[in-house]
Amino acid sequence: MVANVSSVGRNGVHDFILIRATAIILTLYTFYLVGFFAFGPEITFASWQAFFGQLTTKVFTLLALGSILVHAWIGLWQVLTDYIKPAALRACFQFVIVAILFIYLFSGFFIVWGV
Repeated sequence: MVANVSSVGRNGVHDFILIRATAIILTLYTFYLVGFFAFGPEITFASWQAFFGQLTTKVFTLLALGSILVHAWIGLWQVLTDYIKPAALRACFQFVIVAILFIYLFSGFFIVWGV
């Protein structure tokens, strides 16, 4: 049996709710971007920079980024625990995945707030 030590949630129900909540946030963010593309000004560098210069866009983008990372971690954790049985190998994969997700988080933070 696989321990639930490296899961994001406390149990499967918590993970299920987190997956659904992050999916809702990502859907809303997609609508937000589609609304900008469909109803906003002509897409130029200036309009794109002004759009991502707004505080609401920055916060929503970081919320979406965090949602992607939580969603990805829960999904990858489930795949790893289902298909990789040796604990040491699974721990190595989990370490690499967490390192990559943190790199994505920090680079996304610096990119969004650097605009």
